[in-house]
Amino acid sequence: MNNQLRVIISGGGTGGHIFPAISIANAVRAMRPDAEILFVGALGRMEMQRVPAAGYAIKGLPICGFDRKRLWRNVAVFYRIWKSQRLAREIIRKFRPSVAVGVGGYASGPTLNQCAAMGIPCLLQEQNSYAGVTNKLLAKKAAKICVAYEGMERFFPKEKMMLTGNPVRQNLLDTALSREDAIRQFGLNPEKKTILLIGGSLGAKTLNESILSHFGQLKRSQVQLIWQTGKAYHTAILERLQSVGPLENVKVFDFISDMGVAYRAADLVVSRAGAGSISEFCLIGKPVVLVPSPNVAEDHQTKNAMALATKDAAVLVKDADAPASLFDKMVALAADEEQLRRLSENIRKMALPNSAEIIAKEVINLAKTNETI
Repeated sequence: MNNQLRVIISGGGTGGHIFPAISIANAVRAMRPDAEILFVGALGRMEMQRVPAAGYAIKGLPICGFDRKRLWRNVAVFYRIWKSQRLAREIIRKFRPSVAVGVGGYASGPTLNQCAAMGIPCLLQEQNSYAGVTNKLLAKKAAKICVAYEGMERFFPKEKMMLTGNPVRQNLLDTALSREDAIRQFGLNPEKKTILLIGGSLGAKTLNESILSHFGQLKRSQVQLIWQTGKAYHTAILERLQSVGPLENVKVFDFISDMGVAYRAADLVVSRAGAGSISEFCLIGKPVVLVPSPNVAEDHQTKNAMALATKDAAVLVKDADAPASLFDKMVALAADEEQLRRLSENIRKMALPNSAEIIAKEVINLAKTNETI
């Protein structure tokens, strides 16, 4: 048997898929420095930039999701799926992986399907409390399924499941700065309460509009804001800011690359309820207001948020209510030391540490079962 460890990791579309995938790759590489790792993503999606920036090779497939509102457009989608299956098979034949990892997202479907058909053992990593469509379809073919929430036997065979939590970006845990120094890095005042508002890697329209409509109150408030807008909204928001005059207590970014410093600076986070973000909040014990996106399959972000809110580990604000109530709620919460302390304690209890290392060990063990190498 060839002892070369060759790992193919597939999935992406959002940071919630990409960052755990990179964390798993880093953990595999730490355990097996000789490992060859190849990512397979979807052309035009953010993994095509983020993965090479993390130091890994990636191949792109012309895959895309179904248009559920305009069904006639799905003729092209079926063609893209067929083409992606062929390309995935070609990539697999050339790379000869000993094990495959699927993290969800468009590209993982064709890649993991082809790996399973070729006898390559497959591991799935499901980030959410409500399983994604791709992972549900792949579950029968997977040898191991790593999940982040209890009760996932609703979706997957219990004998294949392993509760591991979600891998998070290591730099979030390695930040050595104090809260005060982190705040100073953003040019803000350490004596004021600091709120970090993030709409995920792509931005969030509702969160942005909830702030845009309260500029006057924000200017008069005693809080300060670190605001990640997302690239699509950044220019328009900067123009709005210029029209109302300088806001010394607001720092605006399209994307924050060092989230470890941003989290350290924040007394409170306002965020969508993506599974990867929630795992990060749990590990760092950060009080959070969650505004679940309504534009996701099976409303899984609401289910993610409810898993915390029912345990008093987060505050939940519905997307429809956010424009009217989010601003007042986050400012009041930032001033409530007792509630911040309680939320921090409760969310930390839900953390599952060392997820990437646990999953990496399973990946390496699965590779040893591969009888095709």
